[in-house]
Amino acid sequence: MEGDAFSGFGGGAHHHQIDTKILQTFQKSFVQVQDLLDQNRRLINEINQNQESRVPDSLSRNVGLIRELNNNIRRVVDLYAGLSSNFAKSMDASSEGDSSGGALRSDAKAGLKRNRPA
Repeated sequence: MEGDAFSGFGGGAHHHQIDTKILQTFQKSFVQVQDLLDQNRRLINEINQNQESRVPDSLSRNVGLIRELNNNIRRVVDLYAGLSSNFAKSMDASSEGDSSGGALRSDAKAGLKRNRPA
């Protein structure tokens, strides 16, 4: 009886394959995010140095650097949105093979929201 409640979470080959693919996708996205954040740190440092220098050419260069920074921030937001979407889809996909039917699937979507204990 106890085993039945957890039968959908077993280590079946299909479940493991999905997990590996999901982890690889997440890893790739997190590496991209980290690269962008590192680049943003360098851009911000250069923008600050240019601002402090008060040299007209450096100040005008900041316009392009700030545009690049804004574009990078948009890309980070898009990557996080993609991660969130992929996570939700993976939860749906992993629950489709569950013997409990759609119950887990609806819980997976609710799991994206932060629930407070009663």
